[in-house]
Amino acid sequence: MAVQSGGLNAQDHCSGSGHRVLIADDHDVVRRGLRSFIESRPGWQVVAEAADGLEALRHATAEEPDIAIVDYSIPLMNGAQLTRKICTRSPKTQVLVFTMHEDEQVIREVLAAGARGFLVKSDTEKLLFAALDALATGKPFFTGQVNEALLAHYLSPLSDPGIPEVLTPREKEIVQLIAEGHSSRTAGEMLHISAKTVEAHRATAMSKLRISSTASLVRYAIRNKLIEP
Repeated sequence: MAVQSGGLNAQDHCSGSGHRVLIADDHDVVRRGLRSFIESRPGWQVVAEAADGLEALRHATAEEPDIAIVDYSIPLMNGAQLTRKICTRSPKTQVLVFTMHEDEQVIREVLAAGARGFLVKSDTEKLLFAALDALATGKPFFTGQVNEALLAHYLSPLSDPGIPEVLTPREKEIVQLIAEGHSSRTAGEMLHISAKTVEAHRATAMSKLRISSTASLVRYAIRNKLIEP
């Protein structure tokens, strides 16, 4: 069962309401399906689509949509990173993470980044309608499974002393880009930093992770859902 978790209203990183939507997903068939679904509802409009995180951030900044539907595994910038940046650059945008991943690590990451909703792609259209309606009125929306994970986390904060993030957000961005096959120069151009800075962050990340090859870096990115296998 899906639940609207009113107890999380304090996490008001992205507040606002409305019916203008951005869809960020690298699968064209998913974007087409979501667009058709959303625009079948009177008063709802898809103002932009994006196939990667950088494109999505540009559209979010320019269009300031009311809701951004974000795939967690989108290329160039994962869903948590993209959520954090959308909430910074377009603070009235409500972010709904729409993904195949249901594990607690992903849930915690996107909530910490400011997401106001979370659905898995196996959820029904009825739940997507409910999620959009909730976010349009400024209310958070999470599936029941997500809510259970949240309760376990918030009610038992000492059960896991809080393993700190191994990599910084910037290091994660660079690991994702390198794992996707981008060179240091290309990654630097995308992030507006020098290739030398990319290489420094990459070296630091590999040192923290105690790995010494690009293949191991790719395996880490896949295991941690920074990229899809």
